Amino acid sequence: MFEEYPDIMTTLQVAEALRIGRSSAYNLINSKSLAHIRIGTLIRVPKKCLIDYYEKAIEASTR
Repeated sequence: MFEEYPDIMTTLQVAEALRIGRSSAYNLINSKSLAHIRIGTLIRVPKKCLIDYYEKAIEASTR
C-alpha cells in the first residue's frame, strides 16, 4: 500500500500516505502513537513504523 513512499518519510509524506492533515500527523507523533526518529529538529518516520501503526489501527477498528 505504501510502496511509492521512501523507507524514511517526512511528516508531510506520512500525512499524505494516511490521507490526514499535517497537524493530525504531528498529533500522532507527539502522542507517541506513531514511532519516529528525531534528528535535531527534524522528524522522520521509518516506513516500517507507519505500516505497523496502520495495521494496528485497522485491527483495532475491526474489533
